[in-house]
Amino acid sequence: MADGPLIVQSDRTVLLEVAHPDADAARHELAVFAELERAPEHIHTYRITRLGLWNARAAGHDADEMLGTLNRYAKFPVPDAVAIDLRETVNRYGRLTVDRDDDGGLVLRSNDESVLRQVSSNKKIAPLLHGELAPGVMRVEDWARGELKQQLVKLGWPAEDLAGYTPGTPHEIDLNEDGWSLRDYQRDAVDHFFTGGSGVVVLPCGAGKTIVGAGAMAAADTNTLILVTNTVSARQWRSELLARTSLTEDEIGEYSGEVKEVKPVTIATYQILTAKRKGQYAHLSLLNALDWGLIVYDEVHLLPAPVFKLTAELQARRRLGLTATLVREDGREGDVFSLIGPKRFDAPWKEIEAQGYISPAECFEVRVDLPYEARMEYAGASDEDRYRIAASAEVKHDVARRLVQKHAGERILIIGQYLDQLDAIAEELHAPKVTGQTPVAEREELFNAFRSGAEPILVVSKVANFSVDLPDASVAVQISGSYGSRQEEAQRLGRLLRPSSSGVTASFYTVVARDTVDQDFAQNRQRFLAEQGYSYSILDADDITAS
Repeated sequence: MADGPLIVQSDRTVLLEVAHPDADAARHELAVFAELERAPEHIHTYRITRLGLWNARAAGHDADEMLGTLNRYAKFPVPDAVAIDLRETVNRYGRLTVDRDDDGGLVLRSNDESVLRQVSSNKKIAPLLHGELAPGVMRVEDWARGELKQQLVKLGWPAEDLAGYTPGTPHEIDLNEDGWSLRDYQRDAVDHFFTGGSGVVVLPCGAGKTIVGAGAMAAADTNTLILVTNTVSARQWRSELLARTSLTEDEIGEYSGEVKEVKPVTIATYQILTAKRKGQYAHLSLLNALDWGLIVYDEVHLLPAPVFKLTAELQARRRLGLTATLVREDGREGDVFSLIGPKRFDAPWKEIEAQGYISPAECFEVRVDLPYEARMEYAGASDEDRYRIAASAEVKHDVARRLVQKHAGERILIIGQYLDQLDAIAEELHAPKVTGQTPVAEREELFNAFRSGAEPILVVSKVANFSVDLPDASVAVQISGSYGSRQEEAQRLGRLLRPSSSGVTASFYTVVARDTVDQDFAQNRQRFLAEQGYSYSILDADDITAS
């Protein structure tokens, strides 16, 4: 057995020795099917999960390939129980299929009648089925396609959906590849998506997920509904589609809190879709307004809970999820898998960086000591209040000022969670701020001023986490975050990864209060980025000096 960087344990955890010369190669292959749980300095802990294995299988990786990774890099023999369990778990995917019979009705099939009998007798699945048509074939209620797949995943028997999709109303969409073309990985992402039918494409921030969406639309040539996080994102999608495709302004509609347009390509916000009036979802008619052949879910890891229920009823529409990370802090990755579709394509961040398509970045955790008064307040506070006290400590402002001085001449984002904290730091730095209270028109003006260099420093809340194109940002200083959110950490670093004209290595700083829950949450937030190969250098606040 080779002296590799991995130790595979019988409880399905995998330990990675970070300093080993093969660590990066092992991490790259392991991340295909395992999830990073802890990432301290020397030993990282991964866990092999059922959902991770099924996503890998759906993306084209088989059990032999996954076991090959473990055997190739393991320091000790892979436990037989892990190897057997991995192979059996992977082989569960596709043992059941949702399909159509000769009459066009939905059916659940399996060549293993014992499996079909087992799932059909489940009390949550039985009401979704309507009798046995033939050995190994059961009728599925027409309305139950989505819910059936949800329940099967929970039961441990994920079904492959082969029932097909309505083509939607045809609408010609061509890519306008004048002076540019799809990158190889973007073309692969589109191809994998269509081969699989529906599902999720995972690409780093700045790697062109919108272009993948445009490529899918051009391949589908149909009416398309695009769901996005906010109005700024909707308008960036609109601008990108006008620049990259044959679509005209008359063919693209915005459906948001400000505008209600339904056109062959309609871009709607999650907020408007989940808005209620008199206890009812007021805008659900949008889902049936036109015969959509494709629905695109931007930032699918943020899909609001009500949209899962709506999506369960849209299984006949082809669905494309776009995201930088499948991590969901609410644990609903299984619903993304079953209702949007499994992961069809995943390009590791460092791989895209090596190709020169996203900027290299260095990550730093800057630790500050709370002053005596704040320390005493923290010690006597309730658990609910301690994070805010530590995360919004005024002592962080001085560190932010010194980092701004250190990176004078670069485009700098100051990012935080608390509005009063952002108000104070914006005033001290004489910098404009963008929060959820900032009108959309003013946000766009400030983002444009930042892009042009007229405003080199911008103080932003979480509204800038997602789908905001700020390609010349090279420094981010995070002074507070959403507790331990891994997805937010990934998105915030992503603000820096879009290739800039300067070509400089981006710097991502997280300022945390030492020996507090702020530091604990920071370590959890960093897990996803550690999985992607980013390491955090620990700095003391006193070490930060203007250069």
